[in-house]
Amino acid sequence: MTENTKPQSGVATDADQRKINWDDSNMRSTYANVSNVASTREEVMFLFGTSQVWSSAQGDVRVQLSDRIIMSPFAAKRLKKILDHTLGEYERVYGKLD
Repeated sequence: MTENTKPQSGVATDADQRKINWDDSNMRSTYANVSNVASTREEVMFLFGTSQVWSSAQGDVRVQLSDRIIMSPFAAKRLKKILDHTLGEYERVYGKLD
């Protein structure tokens, strides 16, 4: 099954014509300006948080972690493909990111 990165009206379809219903009733939005990834053989863990460091002259950096997402390596690989595609489209429209 393929993922659709642009759900419209809460419903997306894949190549097999299966409907994917995006239920956002329990979704929350969180801002993150820092992320990190760790993995084991069985899982990939994504850490998201915010840093309040505004100057490189500041000493130690404290990052307030807000979310941890744990996926299988297979799901993480699908996420990578979606991110590659999405960022490729972004760069095509808005210019290269460095």
